[in-house]
Amino acid sequence: MNLPNKLSCFRMAIVPLIVLVMLFPYAQFSIAMPDFQFGFVTLPLKNILVLVLFAIASFTDFLDGHIARSRNLITSFGKFIDPIADKLLVNTMFVMFAATAVVPVVPVIIMIWRDTIVDGLRMNAAQKGKVVAAGFLGKLKTVTQMLAIIVILLNNLPFELVRFPMSDFLLWFATLISVASGISYFMQLKDIIMESM
Repeated sequence: MNLPNKLSCFRMAIVPLIVLVMLFPYAQFSIAMPDFQFGFVTLPLKNILVLVLFAIASFTDFLDGHIARSRNLITSFGKFIDPIADKLLVNTMFVMFAATAVVPVVPVIIMIWRDTIVDGLRMNAAQKGKVVAAGFLGKLKTVTQMLAIIVILLNNLPFELVRFPMSDFLLWFATLISVASGISYFMQLKDIIMESM
């Protein structure tokens, strides 16, 4: 396994750790997690710890792609594992946000629907011998989702100080890009899809 693929696997391994930090029942074990105050905005230490882990995982996404392209280490396995690692990381965060009522559930459902459909399209294409790498819209979707997650973890700081709902804006913008990229994948693969009907 080459280095970019190892980084993708490392990104996947961070996901359960993020879930543990986010959802661990600290109070039941008498663990006091402090909060930090920024003006009228409260930022829990738990969010900061998750943000650090998320930032590390997100950086591996940039790093594995850069190394794969610069060292000509692009493989079929890498084309599959990289988007899977991205989706595990991003969708896990959004599901946890929705489950704890931090974000509305509708955009999360739309983004997960899109990922499920695209994965089905890619698997169908793979059976026909066509490996589909992430396109520009797919990469933009991931970047926008990651930015939304960062701002959500920061409780909309610093934008909350001026009462601008940047986290909501990024969440819905990521949803829009998610749908657009799903349509783009469908258009790329529509001949294969229609052939197999």
